[in-house]
This record gives sequence, structure tokens and C-alpha cells, in this order.
Amino acid sequence: MPEAAAAATPKRTSRRMRLIKKYMPVYIMLVPVITFFVVFNIMPIYGIQLAFKDYNIIRGIQNSPWVGMKHFRTLFTNYFFTRILVNTVTISLLRLITSIPAAIVFALLLNEIRVLKFKKITQTISYLPHFISWVVAGGMFILLLSPQYGAVNTVIRFFGGEGIYFLGDSDYFVGTLIVTGIWKSVGWESIIYLAALSGVDPEQYESASIDGANRFHKVVYISLPALVPTIVLLTTLSLGSILSAGFEQIFNMYNPAVYRVADIIDTYVYRQGLVQGEYSFSTAVGLFKSVTAFFLVMGANWFSRRFVKYSMW
Repeated sequence: MPEAAAAATPKRTSRRMRLIKKYMPVYIMLVPVITFFVVFNIMPIYGIQLAFKDYNIIRGIQNSPWVGMKHFRTLFTNYFFTRILVNTVTISLLRLITSIPAAIVFALLLNEIRVLKFKKITQTISYLPHFISWVVAGGMFILLLSPQYGAVNTVIRFFGGEGIYFLGDSDYFVGTLIVTGIWKSVGWESIIYLAALSGVDPEQYESASIDGANRFHKVVYISLPALVPTIVLLTTLSLGSILSAGFEQIFNMYNPAVYRVADIIDTYVYRQGLVQGEYSFSTAVGLFKSVTAFFLVMGANWFSRRFVKYSMW
């Protein structure tokens, strides 16, 4: 037996080497991905200790004094904490309950288009805004929604209405964020749902047609059930970013006049952590967001497994 095991070892080794050589191009393609996660996701874990230290840029991370939970107490007792937390959760939930249904409806509509060329053109146009930076998109919307010269207000006044300061009025700012966010993301997000719909067996639709089902019945009883696992997966993942309400969009579109409804955790941390140099405080806030996101994702996964019968793991 020991002799047989010893003889089998070189064979396993040679087989393993053959597999490594065979898949070497795949391993090489993985190097940039692994490097990205190591540099931007694993190495920064070392800096988490800043949340419990009073960071001094001259002393460095190791020599900066420990202060325990000081920065967390500063965050939770801050006068603006309740406001920015409510704003963050409100904007994130509004995004969640509008963007996901919008992407689903758009994907279902695209799936019903029978002219393939028109379908491809529509899909391409719809996801192009995803590649526009919020720096550019924010400038576009500032011009379009300008209360004096913006095209939108020009149309409103043409029909006898009064100009609206969409980006400077607290009553309209959040709604403007949601609508412009949907415009930018709905086409890109619908790709995932279209991919899920492409996996539906066409025979199901044919059988439904034979049984007298119309298009609406096919959507309700075939297409939507096929999307349930994808919807559960994306919703669960979205809950992990509920404390990240879209810094890039808000930062490029808000102003002090709408801080009451637009100031979120990320914009507040930007002003406190980067502008004023309170790096330890911003690290503490980031850790708070990460821990909260972890429990939200775990809770959402448990809920979906318990009641919807679908889950990520």
C-alpha cells in the first residue's frame, strides 16, 4: 500500500501540472482581478485601526495614540447625525423601490419587442447613460433644470406654469435625484433581467399561447416568476449599500440650500474627513457603514430564504 501511494503521487503531480499549463491563460487573466481586490479591498483592512486611533499624519498609523470608541461617540452624538442618517436611508429606500421595478418593467417591455434590430437599438440607447460620469451628467441636469434658462422650466412656463428651482428647493430635490438616477441606471440594470428572461424555455410561451394566454398572462405567470431569483439576489445586494445613497450624484448636484434633505453620510464625511482632515473620524464612519451593511445583507438573505424560498446562500 505505501508503495502504491508513492507511485500515485507523481501521477497526481504530473496531472496537476498539465492542468495548470492547460489553464495558464485563464490564471493570467485572473491576475489583474486578484490584484485589484488585494490592493483596494484587502490591504485597506489594515487601516481600519484608524477608527480607534487619533491619527497623526507625522506619526503614522502605528504610532498614533489609541482613543477607543471616541470617534464613534462623536458620530452618534453629533447634532447632524440623525438628519444625515434619515436622509441617507430615505434616499436609498426611494432608489430601491423605484429603480428595481423600473428596470424590471423596462426589461419586460424590451423582451416583448419582436423586431430584433429595433430591440438592440433601444437597449443600446437605454444603457448609454450608465457610461456618463456624474460630473458630466450633473452639469447637464444643472443646465436643463435651471430656473431661468433651463429647457424644462422653459416648457413649464410655455404652458403657463411657474419656474421651479428643482436643485435648490428641498421639496423637489429628492424627487429630482430619484428621476435622474433612474434615467442613468435603468438601461444598465435591465440587462441582468433580460439575461434571466433569455433563459426561459420558449416552449413555455408556446404552450401558454396554445392554452389561450395573452401577452399579459405570459408576463405574469411565466416571465415574472422566472425573474424572482434575480430580483431577490439584486435586492439583497442593494440592501448592503443602503447607507450609501449615491455620493457622486448628490455631490455634483446639491448645494447648501438643500442640505436639510440632501446631506447624507458620505457627503458629511467628505466635508469632515477629507476637507477638514479628520481621517480617523471618516474611517470610523466607514466601519460603521460596513458593519451595518453586513447585518442588512445577512438579514435580507435570511428573510428571503425563510419566506420567499430563494436566497444567495
